[in-house]
Amino acid sequence: MAEKGSVAWSSVGKKVITGLTGLALMGFIIAHLIGNLTLFIGPHEFVAYGEFLESILFGKFVIAFEVVMFFIFLFHIVAAVTVAWTDKRKARTEGYRYAKNAGGKSRKTLSSRSMIVTGILIAIFVVGHIYLFKISPSKENLYATVADAFTGLSFTIFTVVVMIMLGLHLRHGFWSAFQSLGWANDKYLPVLTRVALVFALLMAVGFLVIPVFMHFTGDPSFTMPGGH
Repeated sequence: MAEKGSVAWSSVGKKVITGLTGLALMGFIIAHLIGNLTLFIGPHEFVAYGEFLESILFGKFVIAFEVVMFFIFLFHIVAAVTVAWTDKRKARTEGYRYAKNAGGKSRKTLSSRSMIVTGILIAIFVVGHIYLFKISPSKENLYATVADAFTGLSFTIFTVVVMIMLGLHLRHGFWSAFQSLGWANDKYLPVLTRVALVFALLMAVGFLVIPVFMHFTGDPSFTMPGGH
């Protein structure tokens, strides 16, 4: 058992964990964006969407899902940071080394160089996001809470900036996850990097238009029929 644990936490094992958890988080990001886009349909639909999620298995599904996502997020952070730290130490001892990237030869991209920075910023944002919208909502329903949060220009701009950072993180993380799992080679890597760019743009733009939209159109005083 201990041997299996040491293998899982080896250099290769940590990269596999980073890749698997990264793909899981990307799946969650897609689902989360789809749900958030109901804001464009209307406040009633957005609140109904949230209430539907809370009602699955009498609320137990959401609790179980949140616990699973917490550990996936935690493992992703720990594995990614230790891999980056190990690679940095190795680079120092072995000297300058060209990094293979999307172009095939030797230059690191902005997204690859900033993975730790963007990752930390995203992690901080997620903690604040959970506190603001889940733990301590300012209004009686989720739509009004979201609308109230984005009445301030500074928070709206901050969220837009974080979503751009998310795009940078996904730009490298998408194809890197497949590479870490051994699912990318010289033939398919250029294709994966192009898909990664499209995916990152879709996610970043999809998320950043929400705070802008809510800043200009959101109604913090919105109440559901019956006062909810």
